[in-house]
Amino acid sequence: MINKELLLHCCCGPCSTICIKRLIDDHWSVILFYNNSNIFPFGENEKRYQNLLKVADYYKLKVIRGVYEHDKWKAFIKGYENEKEHGKRCLLCYEYNLKEAYDKAIELNIHFFTTTLTVSKFKKSEQIFTVGENLDGFQRIDFKKRDGFSESVKMAREMELYRQTYCGCEFSMK
Repeated sequence: MINKELLLHCCCGPCSTICIKRLIDDHWSVILFYNNSNIFPFGENEKRYQNLLKVADYYKLKVIRGVYEHDKWKAFIKGYENEKEHGKRCLLCYEYNLKEAYDKAIELNIHFFTTTLTVSKFKKSEQIFTVGENLDGFQRIDFKKRDGFSESVKMAREMELYRQTYCGCEFSMK
């Protein structure tokens, strides 16, 4: 089978582990994209990026880092700051991040993209799919299937990766 290129939006190193492994096993040529303007504070964003670099090094993959624009992200979700988790704020956040990945894929002439967000047991994959399916080339892959979350935790421990205690934005820190 010929490898097809896929841009993988990565939220962090631990979530990326099993996603990358499965994509490679399924004959995708994977390029990692770290663009998470929602993650707050910037020091937390940097920790997550540094741990993604460890995973990228393990798999010998390229990482493209987007520009951190937290104020732009906050403007995008304005009015929904006090929403509960899994509410409209989260849907807008998925939309923001997936649109950034879509735009980067277009820029790089990569026809397919997906996200590591579906591996988390704390996220509803169907919500992510609802957003992603509006963007050409989005691949509907639920990485939490086949015990993906547990596998990612195991791999993160083996790689000695930092594991965060909240989704990312200041509103999820509560």
